[in-house]
Amino acid sequence: MKVAAFTGGRDVPSARFRVRQYIKPLADLGIAITEMPTSTSVYPPAARWQRPGWAATRLAEVGWQAIRSHGFDRVLLQREMLSSLATLEGLTKRPRLLDVDDAIHLLRGGRFARRIAGACDRVICGNAWLADVYSGWARDVVILPTGVDADRYHPIEKTQADRLVIGWIGTAANFPYLESLEPALKIVLARYDHVDLRIVSNARPSFPTIDSSRWSFVQWSEPREVSEIQATDIGLMPLADTDWARGKCSFKMLQYMACGKPVIVSPIGMNADILAMDTLGIGARGIDEWVDALDLLVASHAERSRLGRAGRTVIERTFSLTMLVPKLAHHLRDV
Repeated sequence: MKVAAFTGGRDVPSARFRVRQYIKPLADLGIAITEMPTSTSVYPPAARWQRPGWAATRLAEVGWQAIRSHGFDRVLLQREMLSSLATLEGLTKRPRLLDVDDAIHLLRGGRFARRIAGACDRVICGNAWLADVYSGWARDVVILPTGVDADRYHPIEKTQADRLVIGWIGTAANFPYLESLEPALKIVLARYDHVDLRIVSNARPSFPTIDSSRWSFVQWSEPREVSEIQATDIGLMPLADTDWARGKCSFKMLQYMACGKPVIVSPIGMNADILAMDTLGIGARGIDEWVDALDLLVASHAERSRLGRAGRTVIERTFSLTMLVPKLAHHLRDV
């Protein structure tokens, strides 16, 4: 079976983790996924004057690929083709599947999301909250969490003599969540001389009240992504209590867990669902709870190890590619 996959572009994380990493294992099951190439991203450029040209180029590219899709057996739309708009999705081959891993329906009143979902034969949602939303708009909705390559993301041994690293990895778009922790991080870093904070991202965040010698910024790159997580001792995933946050699929949390790291997360949406699967981390609301959680894990190597092992087991049991590839294959074949 041949599947034409329309993604947000070369550097869009969801394209990597919800489409691209499945290409090889699905090929072993007789499903050939072709990511339809474009030179443009689904997201508009920052400069407004560039947007008309970007939109015209983007539509020309995806329009041509929509025509090409009729030579395939299935079409997989990884989000919309043009950010927050319904455009040429209906021109693609059917059966047509829509993959959703973010609360895009909150943009522009959700009209484009409803229209695209209604034009698809199946919607694949990254979490249960999204599935509830799309069940009102689509005839067939299934849940498939974002998978983690557990062979690539795996634990390594760290000696207790190493400095302890509190880590966060993510894009600059999520800095508001991270920077909301500054008061808690300032307290903990002042309390423990052997603890450092490390941020891995595409841009440098701002912590004006934290001594610059106590935290470091690492420019994100795909080759270093796993090793940077492995060098962390405690993984953070703060969120706000909003519907946009409920649409997130907890991938940051899953990356830490796959590498055997204990997590401290906001118990919002899918984060709370994962916390309920085992004793693998701590849910924290408010600065005091974040400080208490960090104190507990900084103080106890045994507790960090216990939670990290439990998290890794949950990954292997529920979120690894080994477990999810057959499910995606079924969703593609069965539509």
